[in-house]
Amino acid sequence: MRLPEDFLNKMSALMEKDEYESLIQSYEKPRYYGLRINTLKISVEEFLKISPFELEPIPWVRDGFYYREGESPGKHPYYNAGLYYIQEPSAMLPGEVVDSQPGERILDLCAAPGGKTVQIAAGMKGRGILVANDISSDRVKALIKNIELCGVRNAIVTNETPQKLAGAFPEFFDKILVDAPCSGEGMFRKDQDAVKSWEKFKSEKCSAMQWDILEQVDKMLRPGGYIIYSTCTFSPEENEKMISAFLSLNNGYEVVEISTVGGMERGRPGWAEGNQAVAGTVRLWPHRVKGEGHFAALLRKKAGESRAAAYIPSDSDSRNDVRLNFFRSFAEENLSEDLNIGGGGYFDIKGSNLYAFPERVPELKGIRVAKFGWYLGEFGKNRFEPSHSMVVSLNKQDLKNTIDFACDSKELSSYLKGETLMLEGEKGMKAVCVNGYTLGWAKQMDYMLKNLYPKGWRRMS
Repeated sequence: MRLPEDFLNKMSALMEKDEYESLIQSYEKPRYYGLRINTLKISVEEFLKISPFELEPIPWVRDGFYYREGESPGKHPYYNAGLYYIQEPSAMLPGEVVDSQPGERILDLCAAPGGKTVQIAAGMKGRGILVANDISSDRVKALIKNIELCGVRNAIVTNETPQKLAGAFPEFFDKILVDAPCSGEGMFRKDQDAVKSWEKFKSEKCSAMQWDILEQVDKMLRPGGYIIYSTCTFSPEENEKMISAFLSLNNGYEVVEISTVGGMERGRPGWAEGNQAVAGTVRLWPHRVKGEGHFAALLRKKAGESRAAAYIPSDSDSRNDVRLNFFRSFAEENLSEDLNIGGGGYFDIKGSNLYAFPERVPELKGIRVAKFGWYLGEFGKNRFEPSHSMVVSLNKQDLKNTIDFACDSKELSSYLKGETLMLEGEKGMKAVCVNGYTLGWAKQMDYMLKNLYPKGWRRMS
């Protein structure tokens, strides 16, 4: 691999000779591949019983595993069922450091494509408020798809600048993940494009963006809350020096030490003018761990009196909208009787679209919202059309009418391609499953099963 000359010179000046040579040699070795089991849909124990892949635990994450090069988990039907998310092993660390819990308010500020978002959502177990934001409207599309694929019900997806969000969520969040845009040096082995983009987006430009982001993040975090800051670069300017500078200008914060496992290394005070506080941060190096380069810091905002006014939740609630009767009729015919959608939270109808959310949220007027909570479906003329997002967020036992295919069956292959299946059955909506895990909707006609699998999700072969 050909690495930028400026990068080589920089790392050579920062590191001892032996370590520098080990780092450079690591680029000639094979990369590592990982997946994280989606515990919103299946437990780790249950997935290991049915896994079609040989898996090895990743040391720094509870539900992450290495799989062998040459395996194709993205082509297996269990991927379409959202049982796992494919993710570079080191990139799973920040989501683990978040340690999300049910009922918390969490912001994933630079969220696309969504790997860390769905990891956080798994810990929240459908309770609390998860705001997933990305400033790129194109990247938000992938973020929404991955959130829906993994069955996340309590996420609001926004497409905003940190400044706009800070105005809508003053001291609102318990935890904020900043997986900051960075120079990407840690991804050189994984992605050749990262080498090319490094020439355009070097650490000086990235560190300026990171600083602007952190200034806004402080405004959105409640006293006693946590910032999880991470990058996929080696640059001290974007890592230890960034944390040191933030601490020096924000004395209301302290570093919470992250435990080191599996070859992880502590942050280097010598790269931050000797600031010992950064020793509580961690680094993942490709020559020390089975993964790519990453940095993570956990910062706690010291407890104190909140300066923000108590937030006023939106009064939007569509429980009394007459169109809900169409949804209730659909639910009575198709959903389990003990599945009380909206019962613990509230419904919201935006245009003709129906959403559910576990609790009330702040007024979001002026904020670009790309997805609001659990998208259930759309109202037509005297009817309700359920969404794909609804069915993939449900378990088989939540549904009255299902059809189940084996993962290696021809019928399942045809369904995932969007083809009509010539099958007899009782008329009506059916949830299609693979070995008991939901994939999508179909509609049973007289002698055929009409395919309702979304076009943008279908397989080409």
